[in-house]
Amino acid sequence: MVFTAGQIAGILEGEVQGNPEIAVHKLAKIEEGEKGSLTFLANPKYTSFIYKTKASVTIVNKDFIPEQNLTTTLIKVEDAYKSFSKLLEYYNQVKNNKIGIEEPVFKSDTATYGQNLYLGAFSYLGNNVTIGNNVKIYPNVYIGDNVSIGNNVTIFAGAKIYSESIIGNNCVVHSGVIIGADGFGFAPNENGEFTKVPQTGNVILEDNVDVGAGTTIDRATLGSTILRKGVKLDNQIQIAHNVEIGEHTVIAAQTGIAGSTKIGKRCMIGGQVGIVGHITIGNNVKIQAQSGIGRNVKDNEVLQGSPALNYGDFNKSYVHFKNLPKIINRIDNLEK
Repeated sequence: MVFTAGQIAGILEGEVQGNPEIAVHKLAKIEEGEKGSLTFLANPKYTSFIYKTKASVTIVNKDFIPEQNLTTTLIKVEDAYKSFSKLLEYYNQVKNNKIGIEEPVFKSDTATYGQNLYLGAFSYLGNNVTIGNNVKIYPNVYIGDNVSIGNNVTIFAGAKIYSESIIGNNCVVHSGVIIGADGFGFAPNENGEFTKVPQTGNVILEDNVDVGAGTTIDRATLGSTILRKGVKLDNQIQIAHNVEIGEHTVIAAQTGIAGSTKIGKRCMIGGQVGIVGHITIGNNVKIQAQSGIGRNVKDNEVLQGSPALNYGDFNKSYVHFKNLPKIINRIDNLEK
């Protein structure tokens, strides 16, 4: 896709300083800019690069005044960072604006869909699947029976949506995601063997949920595993059966949440956090990376460590912990 500086300025409501007809076809960091690329300058510590960049067009703040000659055409806007983000969003919309049904695909006769569907090759739509408007389903996606998908949803290649799952509006499901696999439910019998407990519930993603690549979300044993609106999941996260995650909570990669745990609204959970089952975590909780959570957590707590402590207590304890060898040596010397 090729855009001129003038066209980009029109999208961003900016002002061109230089050649409005110069064209760009790719994006770049300012220090790596090449002919035909578009970049931006928002952080003052990168200012020196604008005088050396080979990028054809650079987005800058309106108050930027060059102190040396420039070879790049400028687009002046109120906020360069926000404008570049807006442009990235626009670029993605144009790039991903696919419509139509490729071949081969399998669609059950009872599957229904709205306007502007994109259905990639080798995809599968099961019985009684319902799909809204402006949905994009990339190749090799499996969608099981009785799945419901809202409007403006994107499901990237290779995702698997098991039966009975419900996906709301404006959701994004990345490659390799599995939604609705059986929860880890087994019961021991008198011989010490484990017998599977049927997993008869489903998974619900409310509106504006993003699920990162390789993440798995298990169906409930009974009822639903629920991700409330605005939840954002990173890659390679495990959400077990009957978990509920509150609105606008964000979770980083490799976190695992055991069954039936309830997590509140607007929580921030770092990478590689482990959370046991059947506990409740309050609202606005922050959990640092690699923490282990084995108890209920009140609203607004900040935790670190395994087992996790209050963030301030952990840091105070760590000061003593890292000095333990010196302290032991001092005690040994005193005893001698």
